[in-house]
Amino acid sequence: MQRYARPFALAFLALTLTTAGCATIAAVVALRAVEFALGRVTGGLLAGVDLDRYRAGGSLNPVDAGRVALAIGRGELPLSFTLNVEATNPSDNPAAQLVGLDYTLFLEGRETISGVVNDDRTIQPGATTSIPISMQLDLVQFFGTNARDLTNLALNLAGAGGSPTNIRLEAQPRINTEFGQIRYPGRISISSNVGR
Repeated sequence: MQRYARPFALAFLALTLTTAGCATIAAVVALRAVEFALGRVTGGLLAGVDLDRYRAGGSLNPVDAGRVALAIGRGELPLSFTLNVEATNPSDNPAAQLVGLDYTLFLEGRETISGVVNDDRTIQPGATTSIPISMQLDLVQFFGTNARDLTNLALNLAGAGGSPTNIRLEAQPRINTEFGQIRYPGRISISSNVGR
């Protein structure tokens, strides 16, 4: 009787690993069909200046322009905002599970910050799910100290300027499997002209 225990255990283990492997492949395939796009930028703050107040257009008022000038004088210009990534699952695709994103942010073709979002989402068939990503960076570090250029970049990014900002996210989704979290094979480039 004991003679059959080991082959049975090995067969059971092989079946378990095969089933788990199939589930992993299915999860990757389901996520592969999901279309990612960049949505609106919200909650923009430039050196403490609320950029949403300028969505109607125009340049910064003297007080806010002074805040920006003081920050640049200190050798910094902190910008924070929320970038909303929209994930759309086709109606003929099964539910797709996403537990996080590793990302790198590009502004006007320039690589800036990288980060990780841990946000467990199930994207149902035929539905669009928004994944908000909080961003914080110092514009001086990446774009120099020209106050007008930096202000225009921030206003355009927030949809308050006259022209769109070219923004791209290089992302690598993560999914849950029987073996724990795994990264999607390859990176996804999600680009848009934000601020139209």
